[in-house]
Amino acid sequence: MRLSVNGQPAYAYTGGKTFNPELPTVVFIHGAQHDHSVWILQSRYLAHHGYGVLALDLPGHGKSGGPALASVEQIAAWVFAVLDAAGVAKAALIGHSMGSLIALECAGAAPQRVAKIALISTANPMRVSEELLNATHDDEPLAQQMVNIWSHSTYAAKPSNPGPGFSTFGGNLRLMQRIQPGVMHADFTACNAYARGEERAKQVACPALLVLGESDMMAHPKGARGLQAAIPGQRTILVKSSGHALMAEQPDAVLDALKAFLA
Repeated sequence: MRLSVNGQPAYAYTGGKTFNPELPTVVFIHGAQHDHSVWILQSRYLAHHGYGVLALDLPGHGKSGGPALASVEQIAAWVFAVLDAAGVAKAALIGHSMGSLIALECAGAAPQRVAKIALISTANPMRVSEELLNATHDDEPLAQQMVNIWSHSTYAAKPSNPGPGFSTFGGNLRLMQRIQPGVMHADFTACNAYARGEERAKQVACPALLVLGESDMMAHPKGARGLQAAIPGQRTILVKSSGHALMAEQPDAVLDALKAFLA
C-alpha cells in the first residue's frame, strides 16, 4: 500500500490483503536498519485472520521515501501521519527494538489513538556503545557485521536452514546491506538519544505486552525492568533460545504471543 505522508511516498505492507480501515488495525514498526519484511509471518497471518495490517517502511527505509528521521519523537509523529493518511483513528502498535521505542512514544504522547502496544526486544534506555555508534558513521559494513552477530543467539537458529539457500543470519545481513547509506547512523543515534521512555511508560493507558529474547545481547532482558515497573499492568514473555532477532529466530513464538495479546 502506497501513501503520501508529509509530501513523501510512504509504503506499508498489508499482508496480502486489501487494507480495510474498518477492521481492527495493527501497525508493525520495524527496528534500526530494517524494513517491513522482518514482519512477514506475523503481518501476513493477522491480515488473513480479521485484522487490517500496516507493516511500515519508515522514512528512508525500504520503499518509503525521504531521509531517515532524526529522533524517536519525529518518527512517532510520522506514524500518526500514516494513520491519518490511511483513515485510521486508533490502532494497536507492535514495535521491534527501535520500533518498540516508537510505539512507546506514540502510546504515551497520544493514548487516545493507541489501542494496545507490543514491545519486542525492547529496553530503556536503549544505549548504543560508542564503538558501534562510531562504526555506523565511519564504517557501515563493519557496523552491520557487529549488529548481525550480536542480534542472533546462534549462527544457525533452529530449525536451522529449512531449505536450500535459506539463512536467518545471512538474510538479516543482506537486508541491512540494502538500506541506503546514512540511515544506520541516523537510526542508532535516535535510539541512543531517546530519553523519554520512563515518562512515556507511565503515561501508557492501554494493554501492553513485552516480548524479550532470553539471550538478547543488543537489548538484554534486564534493560526492560524499568519499563516493566513503569507500564501499568504490562505482561512480559521471555522467549528462550533467541537473541535480538526474535521474529527470525522464534517466529512462531512471537506470532503466538501476538495472537493471544490481540485477541
